[in-house]
Amino acid sequence: MVKKNKWDLIIIGGGLAGLTTALHLSNHNLKICLIEKNSYPNHKVCGEYVSNEILPYLKSLNIDPFSVGAKKIKRFNITNLEGTTLNTNLPLGGFGISRYAFDNLIYEALKFRIEIIFQTVEKIVFQDNSFEVSTQNKKVFNADFVVGAFGKRSNIDSFLKRDFILQKSPWLAVKGHYEFDFPEDTVALHNFNGGYCGLSKIETNAVNACYLTTFKAFKKYGKIDAFQSNEMSKNPFLKEFYNNAKPIFQHPLTISQVSFQRKKPVENHIFMIGDSAGLIHPLCGNGMAMAIRSAQIFSHSFLKAMHKDRFNRGVLEMNYTRLWNIEFGKRLKTGRIIQSLLVNPHSSKIGFSVAKIFPSIIPILIKKTHGSPTK
Repeated sequence: MVKKNKWDLIIIGGGLAGLTTALHLSNHNLKICLIEKNSYPNHKVCGEYVSNEILPYLKSLNIDPFSVGAKKIKRFNITNLEGTTLNTNLPLGGFGISRYAFDNLIYEALKFRIEIIFQTVEKIVFQDNSFEVSTQNKKVFNADFVVGAFGKRSNIDSFLKRDFILQKSPWLAVKGHYEFDFPEDTVALHNFNGGYCGLSKIETNAVNACYLTTFKAFKKYGKIDAFQSNEMSKNPFLKEFYNNAKPIFQHPLTISQVSFQRKKPVENHIFMIGDSAGLIHPLCGNGMAMAIRSAQIFSHSFLKAMHKDRFNRGVLEMNYTRLWNIEFGKRLKTGRIIQSLLVNPHSSKIGFSVAKIFPSIIPILIKKTHGSPTK
């Protein structure tokens, strides 16, 4: 009996990872359904800086972020709590673009190629070598394969009882767009007690300010404006920014319980990509590129497996896990180490002193959290 709403592949989540996977696979005679809870375009909490490492791959998909005004970025500066500044050129360079524009750019290239459904997924059940996906409006979809691209944390993570979702995380992320005089070729990272804030320009000439802080540091003030004015502004660069920048959003976007704990690239036979598979600390500035690169790794692995005479799901799962860990394992580990050093005032001060003497150490660390260009 042929099931209704039966697909070769269901992708859950329409962020950069999910959209890119769908676009890559859309020309290979596959019946694909992407389920996303929000319509396009929309804003998301994100640093909105992307490493150039994924430009060759985007070009192969006919996606050009500069066609919608992405800013070319080649400089990086970082400050500590006292405002001590370190500057360097980015080894590969990158670009600044909002998720509002970037996600929508890929969506527009994709929307007539596959089925896209705007619903919230509640359940995913794997049985008899097939998936059943249920949404909040009680619709049921069936597929041979499911790709999880549902981001940093989701109700689906809770349904699947993933290890990381069962543990509380101390991190809160806040993002806003501002009018402010800031060099468009630079991405900056400013430390403050309990966290760090990234600044970079996007396609609209606005400055994206996205910061990560611990609840312990934030709860003393309780409100975003008070925290920015009284705690973050102890860093002189952030004081200048928040005193003079004009907010564009009526209210900042926030996300809580941001977890950097280890995740599995395959879970319950679901292929996890992007932040669903692993989240790098925002201070490493490479989450968007990693999402796109993970889509590329899965898509290549999936197509290669489909072309074999004898397909084996277990082999595909093991191969994807192996390739994911090779590509991202060391990056995530390095990110965790850098993050732990920077949020500790004592180690941060030592690190800045060392970097002042040996400035070449900064590009080396950046390379360890970034990949190489690949088509």
